[in-house]
Amino acid sequence: MVGHTRPSKTNRWGLPDLGIGVGLRTVHFPHILEKRPAVDWFEVLSENFMDTAGRPLHVLDQIAERYPVALHGVSMSIGSTDPLNREYLRKLKGLAARARARWVSDHLCWTGVLGRNTHDLLPMPYTEEALRHTVARVKQVSEILERPLVLENPSSYVEFAASSMTEWEFLSRLAEEADCGLLLDVNNVYVSSFNHGFDARTYLESIPADRVVQYHVAGHTHKGTHIVDTHSDHAIAEVWELYRLAWQRTGPTATLYEWDEDIPPFEVVHAEAKKALAHREEPVATGLRRGA
Repeated sequence: MVGHTRPSKTNRWGLPDLGIGVGLRTVHFPHILEKRPAVDWFEVLSENFMDTAGRPLHVLDQIAERYPVALHGVSMSIGSTDPLNREYLRKLKGLAARARARWVSDHLCWTGVLGRNTHDLLPMPYTEEALRHTVARVKQVSEILERPLVLENPSSYVEFAASSMTEWEFLSRLAEEADCGLLLDVNNVYVSSFNHGFDARTYLESIPADRVVQYHVAGHTHKGTHIVDTHSDHAIAEVWELYRLAWQRTGPTATLYEWDEDIPPFEVVHAEAKKALAHREEPVATGLRRGA
């Protein structure tokens, strides 16, 4: 059944397992509207619909009538030292209401300074000071949106020498102290584990399972010395393995496949997303090495 939801076992807010979804992309609008594919749900990039009118919002309205929708943003800049952009949050709250979004997510990062948006998801320093600062901002945003904010772990390529804890320690403490949800991107865990040489399994096993309300899976580009999170290909076996490990900890949790560059036909993206069903049923393999 298209657009059905499933009861969730473990997340603390009782947010539903929406099933297996894909990102809503402009190139797929005609196919979705004409064919009404049997996809469980769509993730919508918030900024694509916040300052527009006409056809994009008309398409979103039609899709939100037929499928569950969640919003995913890239400009909240929750880790920034700039004041919160309350006009942005006002528009985001209105869009969430219009689309009847099941939840609203963004990234644990900062995106600029002094009001300038770099359009990059810049890494956080993982310090006690940054944690206190971010906890306070997450609480404020959750109050404004009148729902728990959901934050995604980013991929990263550099680290701050001043960090006093690991990314997973910071993220776990943030989720508990700010009472927010987590969007666990297993591809980002894999990418960062290779780039920084940490154990991806340790990361996943340290995340509070009852805070995870959504997964991301995606492809990436391996440059030899480092990996770039491009969302431009099929996911590799090691990323699916991390998904399987994480899913066995959390139980049924909404899963979204991201494909944002060199986007193929909708059927290809949806078929890749549906691989998650098979990986949920298989036992976790051994031998994922440090930095693998």
